[in-house]
Amino acid sequence: MRHGVRLKKLGRTSSHRLALLRSLSTSLFKDERIRTTVPKARELRSFAERLITLARRDDLHARRQVVRQIADKEVVKKLFSTLGPRFATRPGGYTRTMKLGPRQGDGAEMAFIELVGSEGLFKKQREERQAKKDRRAASLRKKAEEATPPEEKEGEGSSGAAAG
Repeated sequence: MRHGVRLKKLGRTSSHRLALLRSLSTSLFKDERIRTTVPKARELRSFAERLITLARRDDLHARRQVVRQIADKEVVKKLFSTLGPRFATRPGGYTRTMKLGPRQGDGAEMAFIELVGSEGLFKKQREERQAKKDRRAASLRKKAEEATPPEEKEGEGSSGAAAG
């Protein structure tokens, strides 16, 4: 029988595992999407969804229960002011896991775990990154054009070297 066997051990002691889940859930609530291994994402899902369910209640006892798990007060504030109301009418299933494939170094299966309803935020971030990349490429092209000498001088130098 599997009495009391609820979660995977992830090759860690119980205190290390709890610290890992607390840290991952803090990052998940702060950034709304994180990249981690598939087993960690699966364990994080139940841990994080329990905290979101507490945030939906939004009473003092629920707040104190969340503060026991999440040390960052800004994240707790976001959880109760933004995420709790966002999921108020949703009966569970607050996270989504997308598999990414194996990691380069050790072949561990990687995944994104994200909060449902955060897609607009990621699209905006992707557009900002692309705009920043385009601005940087334009400035590098401009610097490269300024750094290269005009073609007339190159032509004179090469013909003078051949004559001399």
